[in-house]
Order: sequence, then structure tokens, then C-alpha cells
Amino acid sequence: MTVPSVEERLGSAADSHRRMWSELLPVGRYDASGGYRRHAWTPADAECRAWFAEQAAARGLAYEVDRNGNQWAWYGDPAGEGAIVTGSHLDSVPDGGAYDGPLGVVSSFAALDALRERGFQPVRPLAITNFVDEEGARFGVACVGSRLTAGVLTRDQAYELRDAAGVRLPDAMEAAGQDPSALGKDTERLSRVAAYVELHVEQGRFLAETPHPVGVASAIWPHGRWRFDFHGEANHAGTTRLQDRRDPMLSYADTVLTAREKAALHGALATFGKVSVEPNGTNAIASLVRGWLDSRAADEATLTALVQEIEAAARERAERDGVRADVVRESYTPVVDFDAPLRDRLAACLGAGTPARRPTTTPAGAPSGHCPILPTGAGHDAGILSAVIPTAMLFVRNPTGVSHSPSEYAGEADCLAGTAALADVLEELVCRP
Repeated sequence: MTVPSVEERLGSAADSHRRMWSELLPVGRYDASGGYRRHAWTPADAECRAWFAEQAAARGLAYEVDRNGNQWAWYGDPAGEGAIVTGSHLDSVPDGGAYDGPLGVVSSFAALDALRERGFQPVRPLAITNFVDEEGARFGVACVGSRLTAGVLTRDQAYELRDAAGVRLPDAMEAAGQDPSALGKDTERLSRVAAYVELHVEQGRFLAETPHPVGVASAIWPHGRWRFDFHGEANHAGTTRLQDRRDPMLSYADTVLTAREKAALHGALATFGKVSVEPNGTNAIASLVRGWLDSRAADEATLTALVQEIEAAARERAERDGVRADVVRESYTPVVDFDAPLRDRLAACLGAGTPARRPTTTPAGAPSGHCPILPTGAGHDAGILSAVIPTAMLFVRNPTGVSHSPSEYAGEADCLAGTAALADVLEELVCRP
């Protein structure tokens, strides 16, 4: 029996995918780096949001923006029960890649195109979403749109968020034409959702070392962000003796190295990827160095121990340097084990009838004969929403494993394979009870 190719399974939806991808590529691109700056509630974000609304209109879908600024495009009754939701996000990290987020949104619209071409008969509503501010690049908290929707982030907490220029989140929303007054948990909407499935480029090399373009997520490592403030004393770089200095840069630099060493000992991850310095003068000793730690581990006990050790080392070094260290946890997401029945249903759907994608060896936790099942250290809207509704994720192979970088990449054939897989999964979920 001949297995149909991905192009045959997608039909004209393959061209639809290519067209949408080419339309999005220029939006928010920063020529100096080749990466993207699609930060929440900025002009580039507005272009992305307009593109989403246009895709909904072109397909005759019911379009709406929810109380938290997330975009929804509905096939079927938006007020219906048991909806299946798919999508991702369109914002980026500073100078990020093209695929993180947008691949999931483009693939969702293309998957719907493929299903309509097949003449599918849904028994429940299907929605495509763009969750706002997933990366947290502007206001420092990841997954703002989904956190608000799930009630993990409160309205009061959201109102306190500020960007580097001091602009408050609600003010940024108002400037972009979005009313922030109703921010908060969206219980009524979530009560009508049966499951959320998110497709995403893999941010690692698990699939790159297999013959399989698509995998199913098993879990997300617990992760969080901590702000380390080192308060010293500003002084003249050319006249202040070394022994008279209270230099917070020394404390910060030592903490960066300590974080790397302790993360390696714990088999975990710790990254200081953002730093600000005051007064930030070449010939001045800093008065304040503020660094943000991103840390992740396979389990919560390991993550807690790791961050406690980094904090203790930072305080000890700061005391030796005559510096005060303050540590604030800005966000935290516990371990996410994706809904097992939903995960296994996806894996079974993708394993059946597609022998070319069956693994030669069975990954840990994967039922025999199904597509690869893998964990990830990256956070996603699906992880946040898993606290209130069943969620699952599909990953598309990334040949280099590079992400959050202009070098992020997935081959067109693999992207189309991901779209075909998503179409199969959505057909399974919306056409069968």
C-alpha cells in the first residue's frame, strides 16, 4: 500500500502555508541582526495581529479578541461546548528567530485549510489562537496572555508590570487600542474548551537525531526567572583604589560563573541573559548591577536547590565586596506533565498509517509503534493552560537545535509534515467524540 506524501495529504494547503509564511517573514525583522523584534503591544506586534485578523476574515471565521488581548478565530459556534483549540503566539524575544511561535499559528490556519479541502465534518467547534506576549520580552513575565486567562497572573499583578522605559502594561495596551480594564481569568471561555493543542518548532536536538520530523511532548521542565540586584557605591574608575571600592560588578560576575558551575553539578540549566547597570558609564564604578537569572531543571526539588545555592553564593560574595544583594522571584512555572490520555491519543493518531515516522527504537514513555515522545525545557502557553484544561504539544524537527536566535530554523518539508500531523490530530479531536 502506497503511503500518500505530505504534499498529497495537504493539497492546496501546502501552498497556503508557503504564502502565509512569506507574508509574515518581513514583519518586525531587524536588519542589523537578521532576527525579529515583535514585542508585545508595539507596531510590529500590531502588524502581526492585523495579519491574524486578515487570515480569519479570508476564511470566513468568527474573529474576536478576548479580555486579555488574545486573538481567536472560530470555525463553528464560538459559544459551543467542547471546543478544540490550536495555535501559538506571534511575538518574539529580542532578535529571535522566525519559527518560535509563528510556525504554530501558520500551521494552524493551513491545517484548517487542509481539513476543509478534505470535507471534514466536525462535531465540535475549532478555534485558532494567537496568545499575546508569550515571550515576555517587553514586560519581563512570560506567557502573559495565557497566564491571565488561566488565572495564574492576576489583574493587579499585570497592572504592576513595566517595560524598560517604565511604561505600564495597561498603558501599552491602551496605546495599542486594547482596553485593559477587563484583564483577568477567563473562566467562562475556558469552560467551553475541551483541549488545546500547540504546534511548535523544537527548541533542542532530540528529533534532529532521529528520522522523524514530528514528535509529541511529554512534559515541560519547571522553570522560573529571578532578578538579582547588587547595590554598591558609584565612584570614579580612575581615582578610587581597588581596596576602597564597593563594586557590584564583581559580585555579579562571580554569581554568573557560580550559576554555571552549580547548574552543571545539578544536571540543570542556569542562564544570566539580561543585565542592566547604573550609572552605566565607562569610567564609573557601578552603583547597581541588576541581572536576571533563568533557571530550569528536570524536577522542582532540583530547581529549588539550585537557585537557593546560587542565591546563597551571591549573598556571600556580595558581603565580601561590601555590596548588598537582593533577590526577587519574578515568575515561576512548576513542572508540566501534559494530559496523558490526550498525549497518547495524539501519538496513536500520528503512529497509525504513517510507518515512515515510526521510531526504530521506542523513546522513554512512548507506547510501542507511536511517534517520538519527548520532554522540553522551554516554556509554552500550552504549559500554562495545562493547569486548567487538557493540553498537548507537537514539535517540528529543528536540524540545529538553535532557538531564540536568528539562526533558528526548520526545513520546509518538516514544517509541512508538522502541518499535516496537526491536521490529522485536529480531525481526530473535532470529528470524533
